[in-house]
Order: sequence, then structure tokens, then C-alpha cells
Amino acid sequence: MGWLQSHRGYFLVTLAYLALTGVAVLALRWPRPEPITIVAPTPSPAPTVSEAPLRVHVTGAVVRPGVYCLSPDSRLVDAVEAAGGMAPDADEERINLADRLVDGQQVYVPRRGVTIPPSPTPGSPSAGASSRAGGVSVAAAGVVNINTASAAELETLPGIGPSLAQRIIEHREAHGPFADPAGIMDVRGIGEATFSKIADRIVVY
Repeated sequence: MGWLQSHRGYFLVTLAYLALTGVAVLALRWPRPEPITIVAPTPSPAPTVSEAPLRVHVTGAVVRPGVYCLSPDSRLVDAVEAAGGMAPDADEERINLADRLVDGQQVYVPRRGVTIPPSPTPGSPSAGASSRAGGVSVAAAGVVNINTASAAELETLPGIGPSLAQRIIEHREAHGPFADPAGIMDVRGIGEATFSKIADRIVVY
């Protein structure tokens, strides 16, 4: 009993050490809650501003040629329908009715037997249209109606300068519209050589 009394301090220190060790082990093994993650709310996309309607000039073999106002996502078929549909002599195989439209575009629907450039839809975006709002509505491929074209439009043709453009206008004013594209050779200064350069770029209707 005297021995226990003399070593009592060591026992107390050992017991305290064991107790602290147990508490530490228990604390390490105690399940901890999952960390809280703060997720910022995703901002709502800003509402898109509606696009302005398209204005396109539909001409050629359609029932009612003219300028029409269409929705921004319209395609060529919508322009043709707005113009009353195709005329009986329209050559539907040479246009792409699925082409998208752009504002200020001129849509030309070819007639059977009329020579036009090989592009599927002259003046359409896929054919490289150069028409623009406020500008001259001429297909990038260069299709020009010589019966109605202005001097500026005629000058887009190869070999046709201001002087010849004016003669073409004066000729049709004096003699009436051209019956066919080859009739342009009746204009002084335009022979077969010049006609061969522009034959696939001009139409009459």
C-alpha cells in the first residue's frame, strides 16, 4: 500500500495522458459534416432584341413582282410566296428555294429558256449577293435586266462604260424594250464581241 502511495503521481500522470490520447483519437475519428459550397446563381440571359423585318425585291417569273416585307428568318420560298407564287413559265429547277434572305436583296426567279448565270439563286446570300439597303439591287453574279436597269446597273457589265450605258437607255426609250438579250447588239457600239462578254449576265422581262 505504501508503494502505491509513493507512485500515485505517476499513475495520475499516466491516466491523464491516456485520457487525452483517447479524446484525441475520438476527435480524429468523429464524422465531420460535408463542407458547405456556396453556388452563385446563374444570371439569366438578357432578352434578345427582335431583328427588324427584311425588305426584298422579288422580280422575274412571279405573279406579283414587287418589294415585300418579310420576317428576319425568311427564306427565298417565303419571298416567292409573298409575290403570289411562281409564274407558269418559271424555271424552278434553277433556283434554291431554301436560301436565306438578307435585307435589301433582289430575288430573281428565272424563266425557262432565259440565259442566267449558273448560281442557284442570283442575288441570294449563298450566291454572294451584293445587294444592300439603300444601294443598287443587283446580284453579285451580275444579272441585269436591260429593259429596266439604270445607267449605274448597266455599267456593272463587262465592257459597258458610261457612254454605252447611256446609249442602251436611249435606245430602249426610242424603240421600246428589248425583245431578247441579243437585241442589245442593235445599240451602236455593241457588237458580237461585247455581247459574248455579257450574254450570261443580262436578261429581259
